[in-house]
Amino acid sequence: MSPLRDRALAYVGHQVHIMRRREVGTLLAWAGELTGRTVLDVAGGDGYWAGQAVRRGARAVSLDLARGKLEFGRRLRGRPALVEGDALRLPFADSSFDVVMSVCAIEHFDDGPAALSEMARVLRPGGDLVMSADALTRAARWPELSARHRERYHVRRTYPGEYLTKLLGECGLPVVRQTYMFRSRRAERLYLTLSARGGRAGWNAAAVLSPVVALSDRCNPDGSGSVVLTHARRSGPL
Repeated sequence: MSPLRDRALAYVGHQVHIMRRREVGTLLAWAGELTGRTVLDVAGGDGYWAGQAVRRGARAVSLDLARGKLEFGRRLRGRPALVEGDALRLPFADSSFDVVMSVCAIEHFDDGPAALSEMARVLRPGGDLVMSADALTRAARWPELSARHRERYHVRRTYPGEYLTKLLGECGLPVVRQTYMFRSRRAERLYLTLSARGGRAGWNAAAVLSPVVALSDRCNPDGSGSVVLTHARRSGPL
């Protein structure tokens, strides 16, 4: 496969998506100036998003267990360091990173609180954790769609903002800010429908709806939704 085709596949897979561009763009913006900082993307797949941190001047590492994704990532230009490893046992020393990022990954882990504890351990005092997670605050309204979503994407549990804030506080990571995506009832049903019935390509095909979802989010209260974005900071000085 040619380098150009690899880059095109990576771009379409990550950027042409109903939510990823806005989601990760927000997380990277929250992380602040990245020049010269060390960044870890936990469960970062092929390293595409950590590669965006590299483009902003960071020294970045993407960790994942999926060897196939890592092998694909090694063919991409401007990639971060790619490490095969487990989010529940991060193979890094304490206080190794200025920024830890995780994009809709924790809901798939067998032990989410343990993963958060590990993220806190490798984050330097005063460092930033930016992450997103499945919240699905209205999932009970559509039990069949919710069950199919959990089965298809191996979702172990969901993390509404209040619960995630509690877990992060217990790890010494007080929340700085938090926001939801797919806030309205209609938008949350769209999220579950795409997941349950659309297949993986459905997220990409629905990219044309991204501006509509963004506008809907701006027009609805920021207290519920499908995905919660969170910025926390490890206690202690920089």
